[in-house]
This record gives sequence, C-alpha cells and structure tokens, in this order.
Amino acid sequence: MSESGTGTEAGARPADAAGGPRSPLLPAPGSGPEGPGSPGAASGEAPRLGAFLARAAAGTAVLTVLAAVLGLVRDQAIARYFGASDASDAFLIAWTVPEMAATLLIEDGMALLLVPAFSLALTRRASGRTEEGADPVRDLVAATLPRLFLLLSGGAALLVAGAPWVVGVLAPGLADPRLAVDCTRLTAVTVLTFGITGYFSAALRAHGSFLPPAGVYVAYNLGIIGMTLALHAAWGVRAAAAGVAVGSALMILTQLPVFLRLVPLTRPRLPRFRRPGRRAARSAPLLGFAVLAPVVVFVVSRQSQVLVERFLASTLPAGAISHLNYAQKVAQMPMVLSLMICTVTFPVVAQAMAAREHEKARRRVERDLGLAGLVVLLGTAVVLGYAPQIVEVLFQRGAFDAADTASTAQVMRVYALGLLGHCLVGALSRPFFSSGRPTWFPAFAMGTGLLVTMGAGYALTYRFGVDGIATANAIGISSTALLLLMGLGTRVVPIRARDVALSLGRLAGASLAAGAAGWACAPLVADSVLSLAAGCLLVPAVFFLTGLALRSPEVVSLLALTRRRFLDGR
Repeated sequence: MSESGTGTEAGARPADAAGGPRSPLLPAPGSGPEGPGSPGAASGEAPRLGAFLARAAAGTAVLTVLAAVLGLVRDQAIARYFGASDASDAFLIAWTVPEMAATLLIEDGMALLLVPAFSLALTRRASGRTEEGADPVRDLVAATLPRLFLLLSGGAALLVAGAPWVVGVLAPGLADPRLAVDCTRLTAVTVLTFGITGYFSAALRAHGSFLPPAGVYVAYNLGIIGMTLALHAAWGVRAAAAGVAVGSALMILTQLPVFLRLVPLTRPRLPRFRRPGRRAARSAPLLGFAVLAPVVVFVVSRQSQVLVERFLASTLPAGAISHLNYAQKVAQMPMVLSLMICTVTFPVVAQAMAAREHEKARRRVERDLGLAGLVVLLGTAVVLGYAPQIVEVLFQRGAFDAADTASTAQVMRVYALGLLGHCLVGALSRPFFSSGRPTWFPAFAMGTGLLVTMGAGYALTYRFGVDGIATANAIGISSTALLLLMGLGTRVVPIRARDVALSLGRLAGASLAAGAAGWACAPLVADSVLSLAAGCLLVPAVFFLTGLALRSPEVVSLLALTRRRFLDGR
C-alpha cells in the first residue's frame, strides 16, 4: 500500500492539462465524473472508485484505532500520575486550547473550508480550462498558506500573553489558577501547529491521500506520552502540556513529505505583464469572508459545548472536570470511528457538488448516514452496557481509585445518550459546506443547540452535578442534529429525511436492546476484563439480531454482504 492508501503515486498517473498530479477521486478525462452506481459512469470507473474508498476507509480505520489506543494510553498516564485532582484539572483547562484548535483547524473548520476549495481547484485543473502555465491548485496554495501562517502565529502569541485572562474566563472557580496558566502558555503553540496540520490534511484528502492525515493523532499522542513519562517527576503536569506542544509539531512532520510531493508549490516563469495575485484570488473563491464566517461560527459554537461543561464543572468539587473528560474521551470513541466514513467520502461529495451532480451527492450522503449510524449506535450499546468495566480496565490504577471509576462510568452512560447526535452533527454539517456557497443554517442549528445545552446545564448541574452537565450535552447536541437533518434536504442535498430518520430509529432500537442486555449481564462476571470480553460478543450479537428483527436496511445489507464474502471465500 502506498502512502496515500490507494496504491497510486503521483508519478504513476498521467499529468493533466495543468501539468500537476491528478487526484484519484477525479475521473480520467472523457470517462464521466459519476461515482459508484451512476448510469453515466464509464466502464470500470465505479468499481475503481468504490475500491479506492474501501481501501482508504480501511487504512483510515487502522490509524484511527491506533490513535484512539494511544489516546487511551495518554489518558492512562495522566490518570496514573495525577489522578482526578487539582493538577489534572489545571491541565484539562489548558487542554481546552488544543481541543478548540483541533476542532476549528483540523477536524471541522479547516476541512469544511479547504476540502471543497481544493476539490474545485482539482476539478478546474482536470477540465483543462485554465490559462497557459496556470495551476489552480498552486495558485490556491500561494494565495492562502502564507497568510494563514502569519495569522495563526499572531494568534498563538496573543494567547501566550493573555493566558491568565483565558483561564479566568474558562474556569473562574479555580482556587489557584497559576498552574493552569503555565499549562495554557505551553499549549498555545497548537494554534499555529494545528492550523498548518489542518491545511495539509485538507489538501491531501482532496488529492486522495488519506493515510498521512489519519496518522497525525498517532504522532500527537506519542509526543504527549513521551514527554509525560520522561518529565512528570521534574515538571509535574506541565510535562503533559509540553507534550502537547511537541506532539503538535510531530503532526506537521507526519504530513510534510507527502504534501510537498502532491501539492505543487513552485510557479513557472510568467510574462512580466501578468499579475499572479489576481489570478490566485480568482482561484480561491471559496475562501472569502462570506464563506469563512459561517464555518467559524459553526465550529466555535460546537466546541463551546465543552467550554460550557468546564465552566459549570469548575464550580463543583475538585475532580469533576477530570471525570467529565475521561468519560467523554472514552464514550466518544464510537463517534470518532463512525465519522471516519464521512471523512473519506467528503471529497467525493464536494466534487459531486462542484460538478452539480446532486443525485450522486444524495446517494453518497444517505449511505454515509446509515453506515455512520450503525457504527456509532453499536458502540453506544457497548458503552451503556459495560461502562464500569471499561473505566476500571482502562483507568483504575495509581491515583485513580474505585470512587473515580464509579463516577466516570455513570457520566459515560449519560454521555452515550448523545453519541448519535454528535455523529449526525459531524456527518450532516459536511454536505452543507461542500458546495462552497455561504450558508448560515449549520451555525444557526449549532447555536440553538448550544443555548439548549446552557439552559439545561444551569438547570441540572446544581441538583445532579456532573450527570446533569452530561445530560445537558446530550440534549443540546441532539437538538442540533435534528435541525440539521430537517434542513439539509431542503437547502443543499435533497436527502429523504424521513427515510433516514426511520432507518436511524431502527438502529437506535437495536442499540437500546443490546445495551440493556449488556447492562443486565455485565455484573454476572466478577472479573472486569472477562466481563468486558464477554460483552464484546454479547452486545454485537443482540444488536444485529434485533436489527434483523426490526428489518434495519443497514444491518440486513451488512449481514448479506458478510455472508456473500464468506461463501465466496470458501
């Protein structure tokens, strides 16, 4: 397998009209741009695209799981050395900065802006309708990357200077904020490093290279783990904060070689009367303020869910922020795995929208929603049934005791009720921004959900503590998902919202049945490891059997495909 996970290299494809490498997501000239199942696709084009997406998804899945495992090792190291204490709370407050930066600059914001921009540039390059010597991709990079570097560098410097004010806003209830301020200054560099990482990731995904972007969190977690293990005795929790800075630099190095190979940075010599700046500006219409503003508002509103949680939790006893963090990180693993499907197919949707192939985009989005829902709801069932066992196996050692396990497991189960909402928000927001036209509806939906979270949080925290905060999160994000599902079909992609909702409802019923079975059976095995191992067999079995009984299309199709592959392999 090549670096991009597709088995293709830049040098193995014929050059296009502009002289640069062709994206494997784009059809060859004259073949027609349709994807799998499209009647107009050229012979063999649809199977090749389907096989490419399958390989890309498989490679992304492997690296996503590896990154998740290393993330758990990272959290285990922090739990072991600092438990649920004032020190871990200070680090997690500082970690709000890279969490916000990751969402804005890697996972959502930068991807929602730049994947469509690079997809349109690649479409223009493939069409051959460009000026002699011009390359829309190169012009896009020249118009955006230097300015982005300067902007992010200034933002990181401002954050270092304003760290005391930031900590005061995020956690006004801290008795001594000095440790949190030190950690915030160490993590401030992620404003720059995450921005460059997100830029590289969007460019590579649009070019069909998915493995380097999927590997960035492997490098990131290795940096945090290494610094924590090496320096915790001397620096305390500041070692973990320094690890965030080191790991974020490794994220850039992970993608840099492939980016330099696939994305042209040099410009051919042009006649003196030409003004490249004007052409570069015309090559990047998707990056104007009208498109940028709603994306930023949407992403900031989404990440503000975490800010609201930590603001409310800072008024509770020490350790509350840590319990929320550990519970959320583990509970959201199924959501992360489910969204890798949409991450791989987002360039396909963006290029279909750029080519005005709305029917192709509709089929792709509906298929993605069903598959993502199946993955996240199966994971939800495991979390509901075996949360105490999961937390005990992962974290209960060193300073993290049985009381911390019980509190974290309870919060995990509450968080699990909102996992489908989190998954749908991530999956549904991508088509809204794939067309490159300004749209404020996702920001409106996310802002509405944030207001619901805030209102429910203030109403429930005093009485139910951290469980109330997690409940408010589930209610708010589910409200956003419902609004996005209702609005997508009438505004961007004509999906059949009623059919999608019915399909997800059947999967949710299977998830509740499987989760209840696990909850009832988990205490029957005293050893947590053995109980969890049995649950990994019991819960999927009940989930798929219930899905068959409810005639879930995704479950029926998946089992039929598995059976066919098994018979073909005999």
